[in-house]
Amino acid sequence: MRYLTDRKRATGWGSSKTGTDHAWSMKVSSVALLILIPLFLITVAPYTGQPYEVVIDHFSRPFPAVIAALTIGVGFMHFKDGVRVLIEDYVHGPAEQWLIIAMTCLCYAAAAFGIIAVVRLAI
Repeated sequence: MRYLTDRKRATGWGSSKTGTDHAWSMKVSSVALLILIPLFLITVAPYTGQPYEVVIDHFSRPFPAVIAALTIGVGFMHFKDGVRVLIEDYVHGPAEQWLIIAMTCLCYAAAAFGIIAVVRLAI
């Protein structure tokens, strides 16, 4: 016979496992993107259509390069969290885990390629 209460048996199961972590992660990255996207647009928009040398000269300064790299990194991490929640809500069975793994790898790869591109422009 078990001497566990219903609450003790339910601890660690159900909606109280990681939902709060996902929600806070999405909120923090949303606030970061509220700051980063306007800064990114301000630093990049005036240089659209400019010659290659002008753009390279602009991104060789630290502020535009850091803003671009942070926007790419935070943006893809926000996308990863959002897609994970979407997959958890609408896909069930073994495909759920495979899709989460695939989308996580895709987001990390895209963020890495974007940040490497910014670093190559900055160097």
